[in-house]
Amino acid sequence: MITQGVQTTARCEACGGVLIRDTGQFIDRGRLWWGTEGTCLTCPLAWCDQGFGDATPDEIRQALLTEHGPARIRLTEPEASAVPLLRALREAQGLSLAQARAMTDELKTTGLVGTLVEMELVASRLRHHSVGVTVETSSG
Repeated sequence: MITQGVQTTARCEACGGVLIRDTGQFIDRGRLWWGTEGTCLTCPLAWCDQGFGDATPDEIRQALLTEHGPARIRLTEPEASAVPLLRALREAQGLSLAQARAMTDELKTTGLVGTLVEMELVASRLRHHSVGVTVETSSG
């Protein structure tokens, strides 16, 4: 299972104490999931929120990108046929044909950038359509 998370602290709006927030993304059954939960160390404030779909809330994405840095997908064969690329990107991202074409151009030139979990999900869809890709992170 591909997963990535980050723990942050903030001031509790209810009591002013320390709020511990765990946020992250993961892939389950071929879908991108996100979650966040928080607990105050001083008062009983606590919550848990989870969802799935093409778009993770920006606050979660930004926390992951800040903590872990971006991941980038690159083609192992830059001259790969556009048909499987378009099919895989439309399937992975729920894109229109025009959006998939723009993303295909980006993939063929600079690569696609996002969180590690997002890029691993797209990479798995590309590999399913026999497109060779690598996922690179700043840590290696």
